[in-house]
Amino acid sequence: MKAPPRLQPLIDEGIIDAVVRSLKSGKEAVVYVVRCGDELRCAKVYKAAEQRGFQQLAAYQEGRKRRGGRDERAMKSGSRRGRAVQETEWQSAEVDALYRLSDAGVRVPQPFGMFSGVLIMELICDADGGVAPRLIDVDFSAETARLWYRKLVRDVVRMLCAGLIHGDLSEYNVLVDDTGPVIIDLPQVINASANHQAFRLLERDLHNLRATLGRAAPDLLDTRYAHEMWALFQASELHPDTPLTGAFELDEHTADLDSVFETIEDAKREQAARERGRVEAQHALDDE
Repeated sequence: MKAPPRLQPLIDEGIIDAVVRSLKSGKEAVVYVVRCGDELRCAKVYKAAEQRGFQQLAAYQEGRKRRGGRDERAMKSGSRRGRAVQETEWQSAEVDALYRLSDAGVRVPQPFGMFSGVLIMELICDADGGVAPRLIDVDFSAETARLWYRKLVRDVVRMLCAGLIHGDLSEYNVLVDDTGPVIIDLPQVINASANHQAFRLLERDLHNLRATLGRAAPDLLDTRYAHEMWALFQASELHPDTPLTGAFELDEHTADLDSVFETIEDAKREQAARERGRVEAQHALDDE
């Protein structure tokens, strides 16, 4: 196929040899299958901020390291420089996480580098050499569900031990190759120690996996891995091979005020976004 404008410079520089086809268009990027020598790889082209559908970006940026106070001030002011810093940070977060998680033993696509805002990484294939399907598109038995759940929970533990939480993990961003599940799509990855919403997002990630795989193996629905591993993490007792039971007694007398307040703030932000959309739509009608 004809090379998209964002990929042509990579061909000119010899980083990739050809664009084979478009693979998928998601909420934050378009992914292409590209040829690099004798190998097929993925090229992830990030969309501009105004084109991305991912909401509540600020919740994921909390705790990320930046070059200095000037960048922080620029981002808070919403200046051109601040938007550029935010965009660079968003694009670099995934490739940084892929290298870090790959080193930690998490099954993620192998990264090959970021070039002019384009991430080149491993193409995950199935047993027949075709592009691996998403977990949502795969039929599986109860036995397989339990096996994949154990693998994914262990990968989440390894991520947490590496100081990271996926933040948007679900059946839509887990691929299945001939060895099992592979975690993808990490631009919203968060710092587990510096983000106040870390546990809420960890719990949501594991809830999504549990709900999907629990449809085939209902016994998985009774597990509470998020609470167990978070308690160990906070006590500095969580390690990549720490045995987990999936059982955890919640203190019903202690309210998680941070989660309550964040839920309220989420509702306020969503209401404000709806109101802005209503006003913009009305202005558009008035201009006609």
